Amino acid sequence: MSVTAHAPGSVTPIFVPRDGQSSLGISFATADGVTATVESTRDPLIYLDDRPAEVAPVTGVLARLDVTATVRLDTEVPIGCGFGASGAATLATALAANERFGLGHDRDALVEMSHRAEVAAGTGLGDVFIQSQGGLVWNAGDGLGHAPRTTRIAYESFGGIATAAVLGDEGTMEKIRAAGRDVLADLQPDGPIVDLFKASWRVAQETGLASDRVADAVAAVRAAGGAGTMALIGDTVVAAEADGGLDQETRITPDGAALQ
Repeated sequence: MSVTAHAPGSVTPIFVPRDGQSSLGISFATADGVTATVESTRDPLIYLDDRPAEVAPVTGVLARLDVTATVRLDTEVPIGCGFGASGAATLATALAANERFGLGHDRDALVEMSHRAEVAAGTGLGDVFIQSQGGLVWNAGDGLGHAPRTTRIAYESFGGIATAAVLGDEGTMEKIRAAGRDVLADLQPDGPIVDLFKASWRVAQETGLASDRVADAVAAVRAAGGAGTMALIGDTVVAAEADGGLDQETRITPDGAALQ
């Protein structure tokens, strides 16, 4: 017997790292994400899009749940490109494993275990909280806010950026912290998505994280009347009100991770 769960992806246009365990910022969940199918097995095995793989936070959450399982992950978003694929895989695995093995953990506990597994692996600082809730989620320092959205998002990915390498580089993190803090202080979190993307693009430029390919794509989006920015952290441009020019499309989803 197997159990399947799906978690949305997530994109973070602005984040302000705090203590190495969490961050402030603004993120949204995407309809496309990751599906995890969990079944009991003697040996722990993980398959990523039908190929054997090492996925550290998934292994970590299984250890926290104290179960041995085979996990089959099917992705709908590019991996390592700023869509929180590792967080979605970890959260979906936790939900499915909890159900498959009758562990009885409540949702908050599963989200927390998934978060800790991501932090330990260096693959995320809060993606699973957005993926659990869905919609637009923010924390500007005065508590969590949430707004359901269904905005269409166009995107194009030019490759991955090693999240662990960025999170482990204190110089880069300090640039992100300073730029993000300034922008976050002046932004209305639940305002128009185009305003969020414009503010986010200032952060990407000030930190020097954006590649030339992302910068060129954002410029093309702006020339066409849309708003674009970099998905943190990935060599990926995301855009709103952009007609044509970008390869892929998804939407913000108000729905959080769930069993299927």
